[in-house]
Amino acid sequence: MSAAPLPFSASDAVHHEALSVFVRGLTVQAGIGIHDHEQNRLQSLVIDVTLTLTPGPVERLGDTINYETVAAAARAIVDEGHVGLVETFAQRLALSCLREAHVQRCVVRIEKPGALEGVIAPGCEVVLTRG
Repeated sequence: MSAAPLPFSASDAVHHEALSVFVRGLTVQAGIGIHDHEQNRLQSLVIDVTLTLTPGPVERLGDTINYETVAAAARAIVDEGHVGLVETFAQRLALSCLREAHVQRCVVRIEKPGALEGVIAPGCEVVLTRG
């Protein structure tokens, strides 16, 4: 029995244009903030990360990024201790993600729910690319 035919011929030219991997809605409890009332307490951060990878065929985990690696990088920043600014946290996470050789661009968006009354979630977005 043969496999069902592909919707295109295997000999058709295929160009790998883009490959993105994302983690959305990662929630961590972090020591974050510059105000006195933010010291010595944890606050929720909701983190979205989108990574643009060198495009190409993906046949094994080494051809892409493991989602767990992204989550572990965010948790490692939390474990390092208090961070003054959400922007600093986002930059550290983006730099950590860019340590992976095939990550070309990293977008980190962080929301800090509850930080500002009457607002669903203030936050920031940091975009870093390889030069």
